Amino acid sequence: MNEPQPIEQNGQRVLTTEQLAELYGTTPNVIKQNFFQNKDKFIERVHMYHLEGAELKSFKNEVINSNLVGKNASQLYLWTRRGAARHSKMLGTDQAWDMFDSLEENYFNPKTRLPQTPEEKLALTMEVATRTVKRIEKLDGRVTDLEENVLLAPGEYNYISKQVNRAVANYLDVHHCKFNAKQRSLFYRDINHGLNDYIGVKTRTQLRKKDFDKADDFIQNWTPSTATLMKAREISLFEDQQQEAI
Repeated sequence: MNEPQPIEQNGQRVLTTEQLAELYGTTPNVIKQNFFQNKDKFIERVHMYHLEGAELKSFKNEVINSNLVGKNASQLYLWTRRGAARHSKMLGTDQAWDMFDSLEENYFNPKTRLPQTPEEKLALTMEVATRTVKRIEKLDGRVTDLEENVLLAPGEYNYISKQVNRAVANYLDVHHCKFNAKQRSLFYRDINHGLNDYIGVKTRTQLRKKDFDKADDFIQNWTPSTATLMKAREISLFEDQQQEAI
C-alpha cells in the first residue's frame, strides 16, 4: 500500500474517500454508505469538507497533476482527522484502528515526516503489525480470564459433591468408625471448610472452572483435622456415659 499523497483544505490535512478506503482496507462505496447512514454524526468543516461548484473547481486546479479526483466529478468529500476517526470507529476493524493511529501520528501531523524510503515504510508496517499483535494478545487474555472465572457447570459441581461424600465415607470405612449422623456431620463440615479455605471461596457453589483440578486434588488428599476427630470421640464418650447411667 502506497503512502497517501498529502493534500490540504483550509490549512489542514485531509484525505479523499478513495485514499481513506485504501488505507482502511475497504472500498469507497463502504465509506460512502457508512457516511450517508450516519450523516447526522458528521459536521461539515469539522469532520469533512463537501466540495462542489467553484470550490470543487478550485480544488481540481490545485491537484491537476494527480489522480485524486476525477475530471468529471460533480462533488467531492474530503475527510479531516476527526472524520477519519469516525470512519475507523464505524468500520471497527483492526486495520482501520491501527491505520488511524498511524495517520494521527504521521499524516495528520505535518511536523512529522511521512516514511519515504522502503526501510521507513517497512518500519511503519512493522509498527502497525506490532500494535495488532498486542491488541489480539490483550483480547485473548480477556477471553481466557472470562473462561476461567466461569462457575462450575452442573456436571462438574455434582462430581465435586460426590467426591466429598465419597472421601468422608471412605475415611470412616477405612478407620472402622461407626459414627452417628451428628458425628458424621463434623467430618462433612471439616472437608467443606478446608476445601473452601484452600480455594479461597465462601461456599462450594462459588467454585470456578479454574478451581476444578485443585478442588479434586484437595478432596483426594483430605484427612480430618485433630479437632474434628477429638470432637467426634467426645460425642461417643458422652453417649457411652449416658448409656451407662441408664
